[in-house]
Amino acid sequence: MEIWRKNLIVCWFGIFVAAIGMSQIAPVLPIYIQHLGVQDTASITKISGIAFGITYVISAIFSPIWGSAADKYGRKPMILRASLGMAITIGCMGFAPNVYVLIGLRLLQGVITGYSTACTALIATQTDKENAGYALGTLSTANIAGSLIGPTIGGFIDEIFGLQSVFFITAALLLISFITTVLFVKESFTHEDKDVLSIKEVWKAIPEKNLTITMFVTFFILAVALYSVEPIVTVYVKQLSSNSSHIVLLAGLTFSASGLANIIAAPRLGKLSDKVGAHKIILACIIGAGIIFIPQAFVKDTWQLMGLRFLLGIASAGLNPSVNIVLKKITPASLTGRVFGFNMSAGYLGAFGGAVLGGQVAGNLGMKYVFFITSALLFINAVWVYFKVYKKLSLNQ
Repeated sequence: MEIWRKNLIVCWFGIFVAAIGMSQIAPVLPIYIQHLGVQDTASITKISGIAFGITYVISAIFSPIWGSAADKYGRKPMILRASLGMAITIGCMGFAPNVYVLIGLRLLQGVITGYSTACTALIATQTDKENAGYALGTLSTANIAGSLIGPTIGGFIDEIFGLQSVFFITAALLLISFITTVLFVKESFTHEDKDVLSIKEVWKAIPEKNLTITMFVTFFILAVALYSVEPIVTVYVKQLSSNSSHIVLLAGLTFSASGLANIIAAPRLGKLSDKVGAHKIILACIIGAGIIFIPQAFVKDTWQLMGLRFLLGIASAGLNPSVNIVLKKITPASLTGRVFGFNMSAGYLGAFGGAVLGGQVAGNLGMKYVFFITSALLFINAVWVYFKVYKKLSLNQ
């Protein structure tokens, strides 16, 4: 088997598990906080929001830092650091004696982040141009699918094995990822003895600044769109379902439908982007996602919502790899890790911002408006992409 394929398999598994580790706590967090001694409902809600969101905010800060380290010391060392660090941190959450320790460990998890950034940079730099779209497309399914399926997995583990097992099983999987990286990931990396560039110097060295910013914003909007329904999906499913005994399961399946579609579609759309151009896939997928959000506000039962979420997963599947392909194409190889780090920060902020947006809009205007506003954001982004990316790259083809 070719080296890049081996690297891709190991990195896919690791990113998938890491994404689950970031998101699986969502359905069990309020129950675990209550288990740790907090009984007031309002306090549980507030602490859950802090504990869930703090990881993404801190990850957004530290992702570019680890991206810079990946460019200087190699991507494999960063993968090993992040996988082992997260395994230890998430495992310790199962032993947390109180909510303050739990929040501290969630904060530390955000600091240790950088796994996805290092893996993306490794695959982007070690894969030949002919297979870059397929490789990055396949890799992108891991992060999105893990993030979307994570809450469902966390809920199932809690139901079968108990609360603390959610953390222990995730930690064990990350430890397996660490071991497989040590044994199977190969990297051809030459250390360059040069000064570490500041963020300002990195920005000056980027040749296509407007294009790069547009890709960051597109990645941010994608994350907002995917996470905007997270605070409302369970309540929305409850309104749609006549059977109240399986609400959590139905909500998990609804949320995970996008992840399943992403796994199926992303490698194929990644290959297609190699043939027709990543900029065309980006524009088509943004418009498609914007359209699919609208009928979600008018569904009459849970199965209709699941079907539309599945279609949304197909549309969004083309965005992640195509954004990475464009970034790779316009970024000097020496800056790849840092630029992907900035892009991952945009994704983390989008995940946090999407959850906040969805909760606030649903609470103040109603749940249907979450879908309308998210759709509007996607359409605005599509117009920007058309003028800043599509027209420019179409002229250069």
